[in-house]
Order: sequence, then structure tokens, then C-alpha cells
Amino acid sequence: MLSKSYLLITAVLALIVSDVAQAKTIQVTIKNRTFAPAEIHAKVGDTVEWVNEDPVPHTATTKGGWNLNIPPKKTASEVMKKAGEFNYHCSVHPSMKGHISVAAQ
Repeated sequence: MLSKSYLLITAVLALIVSDVAQAKTIQVTIKNRTFAPAEIHAKVGDTVEWVNEDPVPHTATTKGGWNLNIPPKKTASEVMKKAGEFNYHCSVHPSMKGHISVAAQ
């Protein structure tokens, strides 16, 4: 007979594995000094990957959050760690703006 502790640990591990399996990668393309799509929806645990197709460097920068440098023809990514609404911009080109809505799960 299986112990209650074993069953509880097994159930918790199953939930963790399920959440990890559901995490996805969302791509944002940077082309002609524009984030496309400019607005995305993600969940905690998802990865956002910025693909810079421009010949110049860009950033994906949030106030009090991440500041990713994205060299020309390269990518950078960030795992969404908390739920909320996040505006971001390129610190090199401040007119470049995007928004990420992150759901708890």
C-alpha cells in the first residue's frame, strides 16, 4: 500500500511536469524598427523570444524589469516569471514599443 506522503509527492510532481510541458515560446520579430506583434499574451513560465532582423542593435527593456540587448541578426529571450501587464521599449530607439500581458496560468 502506498503512503499518503508518496501519493502527495506524486501528485505535486505531476502538476509541476504538466505546467512545464504547457510552457511555450512566443516569438516577437524586430524588423524596420518595429516589434511584431506589438502586443502579445503569455503565461507565467512562457518564454518570449525577440528575433532582431534589423542590421542595427535593439533592446527589449521594461521599467524595473528586464533589459535585453539584441544584436543585429540575433535573438534574445526572457522567461515570464510573474503575472501582470508589461510595457517595454527599445532603449536605443524609444519610439519602438511593445506590450506583454502575462496571465498567472
